[in-house]
Amino acid sequence: MDPQTIQKRRWAILGVLIVSLLVIVLDNTVLNVALKTIADPRAGLGASQGQLEWAINSYTLVFAGLLFTFGVLGDRIGRKRMLMIGMLLFGLASLLSSYAQTPDQLILARAAMGFGGAAVMPQTLSIITNVFEPEERARAIGLWAGAVGIGVAVGPITGGLLLDHFWWGSVFLINVPVVIAGVIGIALLVPESRNPVRAKIDFGGVLLSIAGLILLTYGIIEGGEKATVTAPTVYGSVLAGIALLAAFVWYESRIEHPSLNVRLFRDGRLSASVGAIALVFFALGGVFLFISLYLQDVRGYSPLQAGLLTLPLAAGQMIFSPRSAGLVARYGARPVAATGLTMVALALLSYHFAAVHSPIWILGITFFVQGAGMALVMTPATTSVMSVLPREQAGSGSAINNIARQVAVALGTALLGSLVASIYRNGMKPHLTALPENLRAVAGSDIGATTGVAEKLGPAGRALLSPAHDSFVHAMHITSAISAAVAFLGALVVLKWMPGRPAVEPDIPHVEQREPVEV
Repeated sequence: MDPQTIQKRRWAILGVLIVSLLVIVLDNTVLNVALKTIADPRAGLGASQGQLEWAINSYTLVFAGLLFTFGVLGDRIGRKRMLMIGMLLFGLASLLSSYAQTPDQLILARAAMGFGGAAVMPQTLSIITNVFEPEERARAIGLWAGAVGIGVAVGPITGGLLLDHFWWGSVFLINVPVVIAGVIGIALLVPESRNPVRAKIDFGGVLLSIAGLILLTYGIIEGGEKATVTAPTVYGSVLAGIALLAAFVWYESRIEHPSLNVRLFRDGRLSASVGAIALVFFALGGVFLFISLYLQDVRGYSPLQAGLLTLPLAAGQMIFSPRSAGLVARYGARPVAATGLTMVALALLSYHFAAVHSPIWILGITFFVQGAGMALVMTPATTSVMSVLPREQAGSGSAINNIARQVAVALGTALLGSLVASIYRNGMKPHLTALPENLRAVAGSDIGATTGVAEKLGPAGRALLSPAHDSFVHAMHITSAISAAVAFLGALVVLKWMPGRPAVEPDIPHVEQREPVEV
């Protein structure tokens, strides 16, 4: 495709890339609404909270572990080609997820979805970097980031509508028509691009990173399930995961073609921006898990109602994402990103004051502030990351940006989700002594299981609901306070290390030169 055609089609190309991004974001937001239904043994698969966390994290870990490899592959064999392959794999794995018969089958199918998603995500940002000139790139990235807001809005509502009328697997089946539309658009509009330098694939680094992340996440989730850190399966997995990740960093710093070029983090723009992205999404990872359970299990809203209640979060992102590039141009990346992280931290802190019967409009305001804050972080941070690397290495830059987000979500979901589960179990122990011994362990595992046992016991089980709601809200308060502290830490990181507004050379008045006058 010649450069003039690309220039004419650039906004249509961006639209196709946003559809490709949307299908991945849509999947994660739909899953959050469906968690309660999947946990139901009759309407769903009877998944425990640990299995729900793995349904989220099996996708995220494979996605994060393969981002760099697919970023390099896209740079090497063609970004358009890799984007189409990834979309088709994602659609096929979505079909498998929708017909899973057990929680384990769902976890495996979700991992396959992560494989396809890892092939899609780096190419979208790489193609934007190659299609748009620097003066328009920040605006394009702002619209790209705004697609996350669209996914946050459309996902829960779509999921709620589907769960009200169809079985739980329909929330994954909805991905298939979106994938088909995206593949057609890619084939017709998106230009091919690649890196002229053919880099080697770092298989050793990929294996080390995936193994390390899986062991670390397994140990964290296992600690939440067992409510202890002294079990060998807990501390052994965590220590082994940390050791493998340390070996990964050491290995990457010594090979010629690393999947993660750790030397790039010497650049303050990249390291501060990646740190900001990671901290905000770590804080949000656990929040997305417990807010869905709070709205449905504690407040009693249906999946559709819970989805509609997240609209303010999406509105905040959609309103501020396109405007954030202009704010950065006027005030600089540092104050905009720091303001965004502070807004996210205040929103997270406000969850600490949510009660079993607090007015729901307060939660709506919190969602809006949280979404607006995320929008103010993502555009300047993403633009800073992409500005560090030349265009031909755009796949690597996109992978760095997205792996920070996905690894942070995985660890946030695992760590903060396990913290909620552990605090909840400790709070419920005194209230379960009257139950038969065979029901005690089941009823105390998570709030979904408690609700299920209470329904089976009929009127005698209603006494469990009030302490269950109080225990879950207490666990949510502690977790939200920790999440807020992490987001505040992100604001401090940005203020310390992210570059400020570029220095502008002072205007020098022009003095008109006159021809000398002969006397």
